[in-house]
Amino acid sequence: MASISKVEGRWRALIRRKGYPSISKRFDTKAKAAAWARDIEGQLLSGVVQKTIINKDTIGTLIDKYIKLRSTTRPILDTSTEHYTLRQLKRNLGDVVAASLTVDDLLGWAALRRDEGAGPYTVNCDLSKLGTVIRYASDGLPDVIGAARPKLSYLGLIGGGGLRERRPTEDEMQRILEWLIKEKGQIYADLVTFAALTAMRRGEIVRILWSDVDHDKKMVLIRDRKDPRAKVGNDQWVPLLGRSWELAMGQPKTDDPRIFPLHAQTTSKYFTNACTALGIPDLHLHDMRHEGISAMFESGFEIPQVAVVSGHKSWNHLKRYTQIKPESLHAHGKRQDT
Repeated sequence: MASISKVEGRWRALIRRKGYPSISKRFDTKAKAAAWARDIEGQLLSGVVQKTIINKDTIGTLIDKYIKLRSTTRPILDTSTEHYTLRQLKRNLGDVVAASLTVDDLLGWAALRRDEGAGPYTVNCDLSKLGTVIRYASDGLPDVIGAARPKLSYLGLIGGGGLRERRPTEDEMQRILEWLIKEKGQIYADLVTFAALTAMRRGEIVRILWSDVDHDKKMVLIRDRKDPRAKVGNDQWVPLLGRSWELAMGQPKTDDPRIFPLHAQTTSKYFTNACTALGIPDLHLHDMRHEGISAMFESGFEIPQVAVVSGHKSWNHLKRYTQIKPESLHAHGKRQDT
């Protein structure tokens, strides 16, 4: 039976049927997604499957498509970590037909990477990049990455880093959000996205009131914000940048005065449940704070500007939450040259 869900602003139809690979496709409207799903399910029931569903693209072909896709908006620089990751994936898995990729293929690849000297954290990042390539450069392939993660994690072939510098990869983030939408509801996925965009703590997010919104200035008031000296009365106005404003204002209003009427502990529990179910190692909801702060620095914001959003009083505390991707400095350098 098909499932229809909203992913990144578009409607995805996902069909799972025993004996067939999972088939999915995204549409602009829910009606189009449902119509496509009914058509494909009818073909499956009648034993007629369109040849276009069986895709013969190799992993190497998908990597080339992904690089081309990125070239117009976010080009992958030859000096970036991402470039070397894609080159490694193409070297080791490039000849594999993507539709035929199996869990055993990924286990063998991960073991090879380990033998080459790559640690569990590096292999996990490589795996996530492969998932991103398959997600955006293919059309309707089975989620082998998701199926392989639990076993790879159990065998110690993927894992977290040592120092607390964990940030979610694009693929990990997408999988977590999809799991939360399906298993717990859209609001939990929205809260995680909001946390990653704003660098706010979970307790701060679930305390924001509709009455504490300044619509003209696109700001919210965080009451009693955590502070080592004086938490009570430490109220701060914080701007909601980019998509975070639309995300907050898009929440349905209920009898509860809060924008996100959830329990802080429950949000962390569900986030952990998602990571466990998906085989994503060493990632916690609080790491969204790391993600938000690091992303702001990568976007070119200065320390005082980031501190306004994060609430930190000193650089010594703020830098603990900062894990900048080295390749992001190229874009920053270009801005300085102009």
